[in-house]
Amino acid sequence: MQYQDKYIELKDITLTFDNRTILKGVNLTLNRGDFMLVVGANGGGKTSLIRVMLGLQKPTSGEVLYYDKNFQYTTLAQERVGYLPQKNSLDLRFPISVREVVESGLMGEKNLTKSEAEKRVGEMLGVMQLADLQSSPIGEVSGGQFQRALFARAIISNPSLLVLDEPTSYLDNFFTQKLYAILQQLSPSTTIVVVTHDNTTYTNTMANRVIYVGDRNIEER
Repeated sequence: MQYQDKYIELKDITLTFDNRTILKGVNLTLNRGDFMLVVGANGGGKTSLIRVMLGLQKPTSGEVLYYDKNFQYTTLAQERVGYLPQKNSLDLRFPISVREVVESGLMGEKNLTKSEAEKRVGEMLGVMQLADLQSSPIGEVSGGQFQRALFARAIISNPSLLVLDEPTSYLDNFFTQKLYAILQQLSPSTTIVVVTHDNTTYTNTMANRVIYVGDRNIEER
């Protein structure tokens, strides 16, 4: 993929919440093929930035534009998108099992047969070493186990865009390295955005762009 192929464009984005300006006059273009890190202090607006990027948070002003491979305006509904939100933004009391979390990543796959879906879910549970816990409610598994289920959900559809918000939170070193290895495999065919505090590994091996979020704006470093 070519890094100059525009994918998502944020134009003069301002986001105000509870009388607090979180982002102000932000301009950012994500290109197809990017492996972009989003770094910065806690509370600086990193999660808000990617939520605006994904259309999950409407900006106070400015616009977000999406482009298909022919550089025509499109919507993210036309794209395969994998998203891993922060665990603390989810309700662990919701009555859903680990397997159902992973399965939910295939909801948009209309042409997938039931047997194909079951096979893919089984493979993901195996990769994430969650097969023995697949029937467990999410409220009864550890933080790391739930994080692995969320990561499996994000990648199970082979997304063209993968957005991960602090994906290594709650993971031990073994699964952190496993996640890095999977991202390395996906990066040739997937546009990846990762919010992280630990950018050393990514910067040295995979990321082609690092975006610092702070003081209501962004800076590419």
